[in-house]
Amino acid sequence: MNVRLGAPFALSVLLLAACGPASRTVVEATAAAPNIDTSLGVGDSFEVRVFGESDLSGLFRVGTEGNINYPLVGVLHVEGLDAQAVAKVIADKLREGILRDPQVTVLIKDQSSKKIYILGQVGHPGTFSYTPSMNVVEAITVAGGFTGLASKNSTTITRSENGKKTIVRVPVADIGEGKAQNVYLRPGDIISVPERIF
Repeated sequence: MNVRLGAPFALSVLLLAACGPASRTVVEATAAAPNIDTSLGVGDSFEVRVFGESDLSGLFRVGTEGNINYPLVGVLHVEGLDAQAVAKVIADKLREGILRDPQVTVLIKDQSSKKIYILGQVGHPGTFSYTPSMNVVEAITVAGGFTGLASKNSTTITRSENGKKTIVRVPVADIGEGKAQNVYLRPGDIISVPERIF
């Protein structure tokens, strides 16, 4: 099972005294959160499926002007829209003399305009593209997995929302063993994997 993190957090506080400024809180992930922003940005890619119309289905990437070039329709501005809104725009355009009742589905594949950051004891620390419903285990895997020195259960996620910095401790080793819930990420999250103390 996955856990979504967001504001407001319905989480249990682990440590407050050692957190530093009042805007910084360390918590343990235990609860669900609101919907994640999946609006499209420049460089993001998504798949369009039009039922019964393979020529109108395919993979598209948002260009530098926030547009795509869609077959039989031309240029469509999609930057800032989510999947449902893009599907509606395409369906509306296809109704204009092309198809009577198009059934359009849009699936976001990659959101390179949104990033996550993975630091510390992983194979390839760095900046990575966020994908919808990405969780912490997937992120660690994308970064090459843990190194032999990783303190897996001390992994943290740092998130800034409304000027408040929150640090979430995530027991990734326990998640892998089915002892804890997986955790969804949000764009801008920083995952830190410390070195274990021998």
